[in-house]
Amino acid sequence: GIVSTASLIVGVASAAQGASDIIVAGVAGLVAGAMSMAAGEYVSVSSQSDTEQADLVRERMELETQPEFEREELAQIYVQRGLSPELAAQVADQLMAKDALEAHARDELGLSETTTARPVQAALTSAATFSAGAAMPLLAAVLAPAGTQVWVTSIASLVFLAVLGAIGAWAGGANVLRATWRVTFWGALAMAITAGIGGLVGQAV
Repeated sequence: GIVSTASLIVGVASAAQGASDIIVAGVAGLVAGAMSMAAGEYVSVSSQSDTEQADLVRERMELETQPEFEREELAQIYVQRGLSPELAAQVADQLMAKDALEAHARDELGLSETTTARPVQAALTSAATFSAGAAMPLLAAVLAPAGTQVWVTSIASLVFLAVLGAIGAWAGGANVLRATWRVTFWGALAMAITAGIGGLVGQAV
């Protein structure tokens, strides 16, 4: 959200457009980006959900047609995790007696309630996070004095990227300086290229 919207604003501003055109471009970029992210995420996670449902249907049929084979398959999974064959067989028997499909979904397919694909939730989350990021450079462009949108938006966006990169690296236990430098460098490169192209197009038009 930060990089794409900041690059769009910088590109339009480099083409010597008016302040209102820059803001309109930024708002359009925010809305279009959020909708694009939401649609893409919805389609992607929906495909994942369809695959999960197909796996569950197939597993349910196998449990109905070959329960003993499925029991042995589940027991072998527990043996591979370190249980003795005897204990693994007991665990498989007890779990399948309670809910065979749930046991196979969790331990064979890797599916659970917490990891189940949720397309709508994923789409809304993606749109919201993109919008939050895009709002930062857009706000900088709105507050920037006339004629300074390129520099103000670029500097503010790089600061935002550096802070978020540092926070993300710290939260994940990664090298903070390396992560901050990486996200800042690529953000600056994206904005520089867009500004250059915007300037060339502005001169040509």
